[in-house]
Amino acid sequence: MTSKNTICLWYDGDAVDAANFYADTFPDSAVQAIHRAPGDYPDGKEGDVLTVEFTVAGIPCIGLNGGPHFKHSEAFSFMITTDDQAETDRLWNAIVSNGGQESECGWCKDRWGLSWQIAPRALTAAVFGPDPVAAKRAFDAMMTMRKIDIATIERAVLGRD
Repeated sequence: MTSKNTICLWYDGDAVDAANFYADTFPDSAVQAIHRAPGDYPDGKEGDVLTVEFTVAGIPCIGLNGGPHFKHSEAFSFMITTDDQAETDRLWNAIVSNGGQESECGWCKDRWGLSWQIAPRALTAAVFGPDPVAAKRAFDAMMTMRKIDIATIERAVLGRD
């Protein structure tokens, strides 16, 4: 890794699987290197995969196979901005249908427990737009959703619920 700031994500022995899934799913993502432990460690043996270097949507990450001691939480998430409904659907469905789970307002979790926000640009533009009444309608519409439906957000902005 050459980045000065890298996100380290904890996994229970399956960091390679997670990194490969992210590389296959998100644009500008790849697995750069797999590093094996030079000696035994609390949750592994010499030669086991200890870390995986990868990028997710251009963000440098390290997956650490640290064992079952720590779990991901919603306090950290990747926010992936999408350009249209097709991209929103593709990414959401990839996460959820691969052992993940839906949550509210464009949030979901992958099968490793990592949280994702799949956030269409249209949602951000609507909720933080210049018209506070339209923004409130868009916000209220979003609050009823799991995966974001751009057409519903756009109708809400126009007052066409």
